[in-house]
Amino acid sequence: MSGSDAAASAQADAAAICAQVAAVFSAPSAHPPARSVLVSELAAAAARGGRVFVHGVGREGLMMRALCMRLAHLGLPAHCVGDVTAPPAGGGDLLVASAGPGAFSTVDAICGVARGAGARVLLLTARPEGEFPRRQADVVAHLPAQTMADEEEAAAESAPSRAKLPMGSLYEGAMFVLFEMVVLELARVLGQSPAQMRARHTNLE
Repeated sequence: MSGSDAAASAQADAAAICAQVAAVFSAPSAHPPARSVLVSELAAAAARGGRVFVHGVGREGLMMRALCMRLAHLGLPAHCVGDVTAPPAGGGDLLVASAGPGAFSTVDAICGVARGAGARVLLLTARPEGEFPRRQADVVAHLPAQTMADEEEAAAESAPSRAKLPMGSLYEGAMFVLFEMVVLELARVLGQSPAQMRARHTNLE
């Protein structure tokens, strides 16, 4: 493949992927927009002086860590579950957890511990109607993107995947975009400027 052909192919793939990620945010849902739910819950936690904990597994967990970093840049006391410096969760705190396919045993366990300690639980998921969200979440943020569970079900039925990206990549990519939109809106709500956020970035790099 020539250089120009490779560039054209890369551009086409990028356009198709970005279009599918963008389509997630216009997909029909019976739930409030995920951005509104996240901004409302995070702003409320900040207003009551609560800490924010984030948790996810696999690539979802990486996206949650990216969110945690930006929340710290916004001045929120944000922690990743499992970090050795994470304090105990308690009343007034907020756990933001992700379970794209609807449930993970470890996410279930962490949510149960958080609720038992008096923390509020926000669950981000592509499958909000399952038993786990109803049982463990105080509030659900619906992100209607393909997860690995959807791909597995399509494969079992010999149906083609609707997403260009494999496995749960569409959900994970949509998480990143969602969190950037949340940070933009939350910065406005909290009155945080880009300069204030940069001042909180680590100098140990």
